[in-house]
Amino acid sequence: MYSRNLLKKSFESKKKIQNVLISNMFSSSSSNSAPIIPPFDYNPKPYNGPKADEVFAKRKKFLGPSLFHFYEKPLNIVEGKMQYLFDENGRRYLDAFAGIVTVSCGHCHPDIVNAVVEQSNLLQHATTIYLHHAIADFAEALASKMPGNLKVVYFVNSGTEANELAMMMARLYSGNLGMIALRNAYHGGAGGTIGLTALNTWKYPIPQGEIHHVINPDPYRGVFGADADSYARDVQDHINYGTPGKVAGFIAETIQGVGGAVELAPGYLKQVYDIVRKAGGVCIADEVQTGFGRTGDHYWGFQTQGVIPDIVTMAKGIGNGLPLAAVVTTPEIAGVMSQKIQFNTFGGNPVCSAGGLAVLRVLEKEKRQAHCADVGSHLIHRLKSLQQRYEIIGDVRGRGLMVGIELVTDRKEKTPAKAETSVLFEKLRELGVLVGKGGLHGNVFRIKPPMCFTKDDADFFVDAFDYAISKL
Repeated sequence: MYSRNLLKKSFESKKKIQNVLISNMFSSSSSNSAPIIPPFDYNPKPYNGPKADEVFAKRKKFLGPSLFHFYEKPLNIVEGKMQYLFDENGRRYLDAFAGIVTVSCGHCHPDIVNAVVEQSNLLQHATTIYLHHAIADFAEALASKMPGNLKVVYFVNSGTEANELAMMMARLYSGNLGMIALRNAYHGGAGGTIGLTALNTWKYPIPQGEIHHVINPDPYRGVFGADADSYARDVQDHINYGTPGKVAGFIAETIQGVGGAVELAPGYLKQVYDIVRKAGGVCIADEVQTGFGRTGDHYWGFQTQGVIPDIVTMAKGIGNGLPLAAVVTTPEIAGVMSQKIQFNTFGGNPVCSAGGLAVLRVLEKEKRQAHCADVGSHLIHRLKSLQQRYEIIGDVRGRGLMVGIELVTDRKEKTPAKAETSVLFEKLRELGVLVGKGGLHGNVFRIKPPMCFTKDDADFFVDAFDYAISKL
């Protein structure tokens, strides 16, 4: 009872602080006016469906209590077009989070919609027990994007499923059990991947399996700064002292997504891949958020570290919103899955395969990788300029259109600005900007928009962020 009352008082105290900040924000006056969202030649269709209150009430009644929502007053989003979303009243918002880094080409991109509709009119589902060209065409196109001998594709339905399958492959191929992952990582919330995930906010008190978490090579908050050598030595020490000397594999995101857009120390993966392979393990790159050119410099996030993994997992942007994911590996590792039946009812579904192939073609046709590099560098440059003016911006990091802004109340101590982040989050929504939040303390803004996001959009976002901070 005591602890429950303590938690309640703590929560109430935080709410009071947040309410004061909100009050100050709205009552303060400033000479600068709120920025205006860039023009966009599109009119949303009139919406006559249920309103937000009715939808929210039905969600609370019929859906699980763990389901959460953004904002004090949840948005009822009813239409999307490219980098913009529309609510029930027809108001347009700049989507700087892309459905949690999922909408790669743009909301309702016509090429992808047409591919999905055309295939849906012919055949929606048959499974891989029969032949269909869509899955083979898509696998061929995806394999052509992979370096080295990463040529065998398994299709599943989500990033969690992909990481579950990759972990099983690693264990079967290596003959070992222990997996190594990074602290601050997110790899899913299912029975196996919840063990790989290393953020307490996402973990239930259930058996975690043979999973070992090593020190996160975080250049901003990490104990060794950007010293990749020291972080790599920690992995070797862990294998020496915390395992039988052999491991099944190592998995890492190149830029941690849920953990707050944390890019790994330069050169880290090259050293760790060598250490893990010498210990009998395989190396898995989680490209669920960083893949398909989002980082700008390269098509895959792991290429920024100059490595080639043994297994690559991908999801989210692969389907532009379709329930689609994949695991790509070498023929040697893929061979272990033939010992038993490996089957996924919906993996490689004709509709998803047609949509996934359309995504690859759009990204190529519209040169989205180069676009991400160009617009992303512009966005980061402007944010770093803003950082010089506001002490609350502790760090600006990322590549391409995968950017994180960490807010702190004390730059030296790096104290998370949790209450202030919540206030700015609401203010940005009011200004017409939708962003994500991440990090263990929820004090990192995650800027990962559809890859059609323009420099005008980037300027609008920065100007809105500037305006919101000026009101604190």
